[in-house]
Amino acid sequence: MIESEMKIRIGHSPDPDDAFMFHALTQGLIDTAGRSYEHVLVDIDTLNQEARNGNFEVSAVSIHSYPNISEDYALMNCGASMGEGYGPILISNREMSIEEAKTRVIAVPGKSTSSYLSLILALGDVQVREVPFDKIQPGVLSGEFEAGVIIHEGQLTWSNEGAFMVIDLGVWWNQNTGLPLPLGGNVVRRDLGADICREISNDIRKSIEYSLSNPDLALQDAIKWGRGIDEDTNEEFVRMYVNDRTIDYGEEGREAVRQFLERGQEVGLVRSDFDARRMEFIGADE
Repeated sequence: MIESEMKIRIGHSPDPDDAFMFHALTQGLIDTAGRSYEHVLVDIDTLNQEARNGNFEVSAVSIHSYPNISEDYALMNCGASMGEGYGPILISNREMSIEEAKTRVIAVPGKSTSSYLSLILALGDVQVREVPFDKIQPGVLSGEFEAGVIIHEGQLTWSNEGAFMVIDLGVWWNQNTGLPLPLGGNVVRRDLGADICREISNDIRKSIEYSLSNPDLALQDAIKWGRGIDEDTNEEFVRMYVNDRTIDYGEEGREAVRQFLERGQEVGLVRSDFDARRMEFIGADE
C-alpha cells in the first residue's frame, strides 16, 4: 500500500477528552501526508478487547490492558490520559467508609480498565460487577449498585447528583507514589512498520497540539460527547486529561506507567513475563 492511499482506523472513547484530542484529525485541519483517518467510537472496555484482536490500526486503550497487546501494538509517547492527583472515583449513594466498601460488590467499567486495576491496588481483592461505564453512576444513585467506580465526566458531576465519594483513586495513587495515575494511552499496530508508526504518532501529537492551541472549536466538538454537561464542566474535564502530559508523557509519566504495571504484576492482574522496564514509547526520542 502506498502512503498516499493509506487509511487508518482510530478506535477511541465517546468522551470529551478524546474528541478534543482528535479534533484536528477528524476535521482535516493538519497535514497528514496522505494518511486519512477514520474514527470509530466505542467504550474503553470494548477498545481493550478489540485491540486484543488487532482490529484497529490505532486505538486508545487502558494502560492496564497494554501488556496483553504489546506484541502487536506499540505505545505512543503522546495521547496519555493521566490523573495529576485525581482519577476515577469510587462512589456510593450514602456515606460509606473504605472498609465497608471492601465488603460490598462494586460496579466497575470492565476488568480490563485501569480504573479496575487502581481499585484493586487501593482496596485489595474486592468483589466487582462489570457494568457499562455510563450505567454506573445512575445505578449507584438508584440503589441498583451499592458502590461503583466512575470515569469520564462523572468525576466532576457525582457530587451535584447526590452521590458520596468513598475514595478518589488518583489521589490514593499520588499519595503512595508521588506520580500521576496512568489511565489511558494510544497504541499503533506494529505491522505497519516502524516508520509509519512514528509518522502516525506525529500526526496524533500534532492534532493534540492544534487543539490545545486552538481550543474553542475543539471544545465545541468535545461537548457533543459530554452526556449533557455544561460548557464549563466540559472545559474543566478536557483540561484535566488533555494537557502537556498528553503531548509528551515525560519521564515522570513514563515511570508512572512502569510502576503501575509492576504493581499490577504484584497483585496478579498483569502478566508476569512483561518487562515494564524495557517498554518503548513511540516518539519519546524525537
